[in-house]
Amino acid sequence: MFSAWDRRERPPEEGAAAGLQGFGVDKTFLSSLKGILLETELALTFIIFICFTASISAYMAAALLEFFITLAFLFLYATQYYQRLDRLNWPCLDFLRCLSAIIIFLVVSFAAVTSREGAAIAAFVFGIILVSVFAYDAFKIYRTELMPSTTEGDQQ
Repeated sequence: MFSAWDRRERPPEEGAAAGLQGFGVDKTFLSSLKGILLETELALTFIIFICFTASISAYMAAALLEFFITLAFLFLYATQYYQRLDRLNWPCLDFLRCLSAIIIFLVVSFAAVTSREGAAIAAFVFGIILVSVFAYDAFKIYRTELMPSTTEGDQQ
């Protein structure tokens, strides 16, 4: 029998089992349109979190929650770990993430602008930009993944 020390000294196994070890980042995904959208959403959400922290701390929890959710999706897509969790409908989850973020940031941004503080107004401006990025992401997800495909038999 092999002990734990023997297993550590052996080279990694070839094949499919070796591909499942670790979290390798897919650099082509990070430069793709979806990767750039997720990175933009992450950066804008962090900026809004900082603005809310500086002005109205009551709204910073929404921005922080969306930051962590977007970070989780970026991690899952960049490492392609989502393919191992095949029981979940990832395009639908991603679409719902975008829709919930649109609603949350619209409400929070318009509520924050009523305080008339400089950082809250900046959070409003970045919130509207972020809502447009999330809306574009939701549109792209719907067009590529969720829209029913038309075939030649359906067009007659």
